[in-house]
Amino acid sequence: MATPTDTTETAGEGPVEELLRLKRGAREGGDPAATERQHAKGKLTARERIDLLLDEGSFQEIETLRRHRATGFGMEARKPYTDGVVTGWGTVEGRTVFVYAHDFRIFGGALGEAHAAKIHKLMDLAAAAGAPLVSLNDGAGARIQEGVTALAGYGGIFQRNTRNSGVIPQISVMLGPCAGGAAYSPALTDFVFMVRETSQMFITGPDVVQAVTGEQVSQNGLGGADVHASVSGVCHLAYDDEESCLTDVRYLLSLLPANNRELPPYVATDDPADRRTDRLLELVPADPGMSYDMRTVIEEVVDDGETFEVHPTWATNVLCVLARLDGHVTGIVANQPSAMAGVLDIHASEKAARFVQMCDAFNIPILTLVDVPGFLPGVDQEHGGIIRHGAKLLYAYCNATVPRVSLIVRKAYGGAYIVMDSRSIGADVALAWPSNEIAVMGAEGAANVIFRRDIAAADDPEAVRQQKIKEYKAELMHPYYAAERGLVDDVVDPAETRATLVATFAMLRTKHADLPSRKHGNAPA
Repeated sequence: MATPTDTTETAGEGPVEELLRLKRGAREGGDPAATERQHAKGKLTARERIDLLLDEGSFQEIETLRRHRATGFGMEARKPYTDGVVTGWGTVEGRTVFVYAHDFRIFGGALGEAHAAKIHKLMDLAAAAGAPLVSLNDGAGARIQEGVTALAGYGGIFQRNTRNSGVIPQISVMLGPCAGGAAYSPALTDFVFMVRETSQMFITGPDVVQAVTGEQVSQNGLGGADVHASVSGVCHLAYDDEESCLTDVRYLLSLLPANNRELPPYVATDDPADRRTDRLLELVPADPGMSYDMRTVIEEVVDDGETFEVHPTWATNVLCVLARLDGHVTGIVANQPSAMAGVLDIHASEKAARFVQMCDAFNIPILTLVDVPGFLPGVDQEHGGIIRHGAKLLYAYCNATVPRVSLIVRKAYGGAYIVMDSRSIGADVALAWPSNEIAVMGAEGAANVIFRRDIAAADDPEAVRQQKIKEYKAELMHPYYAAERGLVDDVVDPAETRATLVATFAMLRTKHADLPSRKHGNAPA
């Protein structure tokens, strides 16, 4: 029987039969033992993964018969079709999606000249068609036998990642190793998914780390899914298996537009737009010092309580969520009082800034739920560049032209109030609950600063301090102070929160805003 790399025509075989034989051989991967080894690692093959991602029977492959042209190092005798990457397009819930998948069974999924050329062509097609691109990564990096041409292939991918950024959604799914320069392509995309135990990302592997620094670490300890999902923030979501991972990739695609010229898909809902949200009064404690889970607030407000949270285990003091309001996709940024009291720090600022930029790029309106005591104080934060990192979130909001609505749920203090999409930095509509407190700082701290002499000179300093706290709250922190000065557009009944938000975003749906003419801004790095 002819092998997949054998172009000799079998006796009696016509050109169509030969084509079908070659393609069938290419799709089978040529080596059943390699497939068994892949499955033994708990990993699917490239085509099995594509079948899980796309609608059944929708995949249209291109360049199935592509082969490398490398010579030397025994490469002439090893010229399998596909060259280790499967490329093409199909549909997810009927919408076109482009996909490429490394085939680890062929050269370990390593990238060579032909391999890269296939990916370049697919990325260009995705941009031309205005459709999302999903990469299923399972490769051993650059193909050493092809030298600098393999490295140049990565350069072409990085260039296209950057050129397509904010134009079409780009999703990287890490299903195996990704080391060295190859890791920069996922880092340039909009979302990174990883699977525990089988996927790793790092610039230098454990052996190099030990040789240079003396540190001993495993591959998963250095760049596994949980490390990147909870510590580095490189990964947006981590999963226990490939099936659940790819199911969520499909769900994410259902929330995103095909490109930056379209709106996200609308889905009709049976959840009434004017549904009352009386339960919010129970979910949020009146005492600004008490903790609660902001996720429950979001679930109460959005359609059917369904949410898609981004970075759920990294920078947990801020939430970034995609959900629908009256059928329309909305991006939600919210302080999380149950983690570090919802304070903003370096990681939370970076996380929220990136999410705001993604929403703005793909025409997703932004709702900001505010309950923030300020920025996290400390030497580590200052030396780590909290000013620079906090400015990233400020820059992202100020630069966003999509509809923006902010709602102060409980408290908003200091510079963090301004940064969390306040009216002063361009929120289209700023709302607040009757229990809101907006101030430069908490009443206790403010009283200690303003009235420190009165307190120090009193016979009973604590009694005077408490009295001054009450005076400060009554004068500057009452719920209607900001509304009286036009910094809050309306104070709303918590039970009418959903209805108010739905109506407000409906009014803003035709919003048009232009940024100043410029090549691009110079965002804080």
